[in-house]
Amino acid sequence: MSTNDPPMDVLVLGSGPGALAIAAALGQEKLRVGVLSINEPSDPWPFTYGIWGEEVDQLGLEGLLKHRWSKTVSYLGDGSTDQNSPKNNAIKHNRDYGLFDKNKLQKHWIDQCNEGAIKWFRGEAYNLEIDNITSSVKTIQGERIIAKLIIDATGYEPVFLNVPKNGEIAVQTCYGIVGEFSEPPVEKNQFVLMDYRSNHLSQEEKEEPPTFLYAMDMGNGKYFLEETSLGLAPPVKLETLKARLHARLKQRKIEIKKIDHEENGVFLPMNIPIPDLNQSILGFGGAAGMVHPASGYLVGALLRRAPSLAKELASAIKDSNKSPSEIAKQGWETLWPKELRRKQALYQFGLEKLMRFPESQLRYFFKSFFSLSNNQWYGFLTNTLTLNQLVAAMWTMFKKAPLNVKWGLMEMKGRELKLLWDFVKPSI
Repeated sequence: MSTNDPPMDVLVLGSGPGALAIAAALGQEKLRVGVLSINEPSDPWPFTYGIWGEEVDQLGLEGLLKHRWSKTVSYLGDGSTDQNSPKNNAIKHNRDYGLFDKNKLQKHWIDQCNEGAIKWFRGEAYNLEIDNITSSVKTIQGERIIAKLIIDATGYEPVFLNVPKNGEIAVQTCYGIVGEFSEPPVEKNQFVLMDYRSNHLSQEEKEEPPTFLYAMDMGNGKYFLEETSLGLAPPVKLETLKARLHARLKQRKIEIKKIDHEENGVFLPMNIPIPDLNQSILGFGGAAGMVHPASGYLVGALLRRAPSLAKELASAIKDSNKSPSEIAKQGWETLWPKELRRKQALYQFGLEKLMRFPESQLRYFFKSFFSLSNNQWYGFLTNTLTLNQLVAAMWTMFKKAPLNVKWGLMEMKGRELKLLWDFVKPSI
């Protein structure tokens, strides 16, 4: 970009879901937007993205799904008794669940960007300068790009954002395969959110951090199976997840006939702190701590929140008297208002507890959780409850929980007290 060119209104750093979501929304607001990334925005994304049916329906984007299931269940028994015992019956969720067609989702945002005449830049940002009028980024390739506001959406290790260090980051790890099997590993048209049955493990393995199976019928004789660790620090190793998935299948006398795709270790940080809200650049997506600490969901939040944030930024940028710092401050207040920060502290408190629960305690916890009303547990997982509704749901679950879960929730072993304090008095 020539120094004689007029500055961009916003420069977005990154090319993943977070970057494309906010760039598209800003383009729809008729702002002059640039996107700077190392990769081409159309380069394939490596991961799968799920969303609840109601979420995508409310956004009018159900056409972006590749698969959708109405037969959604979890298995929270230990599996050690007769498989037909009520103890091991499926818990029916009575809610649709979908997987995005990654290519369609990516194209949806890129098309919106192109409609908004987004300018694309290739390069790696390494230097940031901000004054009272503009911000600028220099690239390793020697280009200088000027904008009113910089948004860092470069993922879980952002380039420029200042994110506080609040201890170890809990990481969700997964090992998955899409393929064909000697017997159906799940029922026809079934989606399994969580299968915590552990009768394929030795007693010694049951003492180790628990993992669960996330699985679905993909149709045409194809199935997706993923052994998952909810979130731990340090994370469960890939070799452990792979061995457990194979042991699970072996115990059920199911053989892998063909592997079409292998997800060799997905590492998702779950409890990234909220960034410093006083800095002069803005964040979005994983870089801004928007991953749900209790569920790992992100895309639904991107789709819901990008348009409202873009509107607020457009209003601020149109005020020629506002500095980059003032625009960023308005953006942070929209992205992380006090209520959302308090909710985030509660979610992180919950994750801190679950990280320490052994296998049996974790199963009882989720049994209590899914005994909440359908709207309560759904709102918890999607972060769509108000603060008061969230507190009410958590209190109801605590009352329903067995004694060992109650004790686990009350026992303070790590960062719980600090997180409770963040709930009472969230940081600025």
